[in-house]
Amino acid sequence: MKKKKLMSMALACAMTVAFVAGCGNDTNSGTVATPGGFDSQPIVSVDDGQQTPGTETSDPGPVQPTTEVVALEVPADCYLSELTGLPISKDIKDQRPIAVMVDNEKTALPHYEIADCDIVYELMNSTANDRVTRLMCVRKDWKSIEQMGSIRSTRPTNIALAGEYNAILVHDGGPVYINEFIAKPYCDHLSSGFCRFDNGKPWEYREYVTANDHQGVTLGGGTTTYDGLIDRISQAGMSSTYNAYAPVRDTHFLFREYGADLTPSEMGYTNVKSANSVSIGTFIHTQSQLKYNPDTSTYDVYYYGELQKDAEDGEVVSFNNVILQCTDFYQYDPNGYLLYFYIDASTDKQGWYISNGEAIRITWDKPCTNEKLDYDITRFYDENGDEIRINPGKTYIALVPKDGWNTVNIQ
Repeated sequence: MKKKKLMSMALACAMTVAFVAGCGNDTNSGTVATPGGFDSQPIVSVDDGQQTPGTETSDPGPVQPTTEVVALEVPADCYLSELTGLPISKDIKDQRPIAVMVDNEKTALPHYEIADCDIVYELMNSTANDRVTRLMCVRKDWKSIEQMGSIRSTRPTNIALAGEYNAILVHDGGPVYINEFIAKPYCDHLSSGFCRFDNGKPWEYREYVTANDHQGVTLGGGTTTYDGLIDRISQAGMSSTYNAYAPVRDTHFLFREYGADLTPSEMGYTNVKSANSVSIGTFIHTQSQLKYNPDTSTYDVYYYGELQKDAEDGEVVSFNNVILQCTDFYQYDPNGYLLYFYIDASTDKQGWYISNGEAIRITWDKPCTNEKLDYDITRFYDENGDEIRINPGKTYIALVPKDGWNTVNIQ
């Protein structure tokens, strides 16, 4: 499927987002300057063999894999997940995912059950505090959660991103700027009141999601029973299965065959560079980095210079696919609260797709219609304008601020 560039519609989308952000036509709206410039390229190793895309104008057609893949048989009681392309129980096929806001401050670490999530977004939470990031973790099999988090507040961008999955957003409040987004008809959310665990940390780092009711501590030092997700979703009158705002297609990404584990070279791409490590320099506070592990064919996550392991069972937090998405943003106020322009009219929306030790340049787009302005699926395209097909598995997505895009270091 070819990417269609409808500039008039894209411009209308950009204007809509600008209106939502409150920037209008005021030149002092708070849009952050771009020191590196939108066309500034990420740092790459000198000997990476990066090729300059050709100037050929003819359509070469979709890229064809150079390695044949024989699809594995899906177990009879499973289907291929819309989030990972991997087998998962048919019992939860119609179940909506949840999208959980998770603290990424060093005091909150280690994370619980992040390694069990299907898709994890990392976004700048504020321009303050050295651009500290926060995670939004999308999970299909949420009824198995024992302790996930810790939980913190949401931002407007996360509400729209959760809408792409028809996910129920799980968070603990947020700044006043979320109010008009929370009011959107596609948004179902649960805010605060989750179980508090006695972990010896300050109160704000003790809140976790549980699927079932659980006894936890109170601020005064006593104990109480907190309702779990299953009861809270039911009590709120929300559907736990997909509703009228369900995604427009069967899978969020286009996946390769179940059993595929290809490098971009094996996928048929030629403009490929080595990607054994990925760092996002503009995320100064967390020092966000991913390193390729050839033993597992995944990218392990490092924050604050340390390998991230799940506090529940010691599982390394890792991903089969890494997507970096260059995105401009609007800053609301001096506190650093912001809205990413997850829809805009730019024709140069850059990105990287990274898997199995290799990376290719991509672009991205979010279809713009009056009906699905916020919650339609973001698509990612190769240099030929075809939507990329990614390996089955878990995916990490970072929305990298446009003014820090040139700090991305892929080697």
